[in-house]
Amino acid sequence: MEKPDNLPPLDQRLVAYGVHLYTACGAVVGLLIAASIVAEDYRQVFLWMLLAVTIDMTDGFLARRFRVKQVVPHIDGRKLDDLVDYLNFTFLPVWMMWWAEWLPEPRWLWCGIMLVTSLLGFAHSGAKEESRGFFRGFPSYWNIFAFYVWICFRHFGTGVVLGLVLVLSLLTVLPVRFVYPNRPPCWRGFFLGGALVWMALVLSMLLRGSSDTLDWLVWVSFVYPVLYLILSVYLDWKIPREVLQEAPTE
Repeated sequence: MEKPDNLPPLDQRLVAYGVHLYTACGAVVGLLIAASIVAEDYRQVFLWMLLAVTIDMTDGFLARRFRVKQVVPHIDGRKLDDLVDYLNFTFLPVWMMWWAEWLPEPRWLWCGIMLVTSLLGFAHSGAKEESRGFFRGFPSYWNIFAFYVWICFRHFGTGVVLGLVLVLSLLTVLPVRFVYPNRPPCWRGFFLGGALVWMALVLSMLLRGSSDTLDWLVWVSFVYPVLYLILSVYLDWKIPREVLQEAPTE
């Protein structure tokens, strides 16, 4: 049986499938996150979450490098990535905040708000302006938020945590834009380099193993997230928004 003339070579297809498999392994990491939540080993939870972030930061580069979309177009890499991201960046961190009782009662309500607003954010047709380097709305980085709840916010009481949850949930569905760190519209060195330095700081804090004291390393780790928010507001104002074309009616 002859293969179609337009079928890519076998080695290219194997590499492309390998990239999709790499992305899908994020779901296995999610399983390990869930097991660590049940064991209430939150240090281990965030170590696994850091691995999930690493996979998410690198799979897009690999997909573009090996032209995965062109080689195996029957697998939707964007949908695969969104499914894994929702699991690891939204559902599991939210469940952990419920499990650990870091929110006031009724916890199911506040967790439900985070889950639903994030679903609406993921499902929005303009969720990513990749050509301009933006997400629409707060990009559901509940894993990062949960880390700071564990490391410091919970020391200030569940009311403070709830207030922050409600603000971020509202920002998830509002038409504001946040910089896409992997593909920023400008200052690529700052956004990518800063993200790597921030991850190194987080890893250092996790390897120390204690979340009971707020020392200088915690406060230094806030620098990048705060600058990220400020620059996102500035660039959202400065750079024009992408005009989404409506699909023609039949």
